[in-house]
Amino acid sequence: MAALSQLKMNYMPGTASLIEDIDKKHLVLLRDGRTLIGFLRSIDQFANLVLHQTVERIHVGKKYGDIPRGIFVVRGENVVLLGEIDLEKESDTPLQQVSIEEILEEQRVEQQTKLENEKIKVQALKDRGLSIPRADTLDEY
Repeated sequence: MAALSQLKMNYMPGTASLIEDIDKKHLVLLRDGRTLIGFLRSIDQFANLVLHQTVERIHVGKKYGDIPRGIFVVRGENVVLLGEIDLEKESDTPLQQVSIEEILEEQRVEQQTKLENEKIKVQALKDRGLSIPRADTLDEY
């Protein structure tokens, strides 16, 4: 029972609970799909983050590449996921690290393939008399 009351006394609500994670390496997934990895240096009541020695990690298939970004300020509303990286397990990955140029080319090819597949899908629906509203018009409602 004493342990439970001690736990309640140490509990900090909201972003205050992240204070103990300052100066640790974290992975941040953003709303736009980007993945950032860096050392958490600061956080406020709105979950705004300051990351230091930040890299933007791009994944394509079984390959990844890191683009150095330096100090990165992230607005809290753009954070989807924040997690501490276990430094001992960080190098235990089945993914292959490649150069920035190679991963950017792989990403471009992947995006081009997705775009072509989407065009085929839209044309098939159009042939059947159906349509999908464009993503850029959905925000207007």
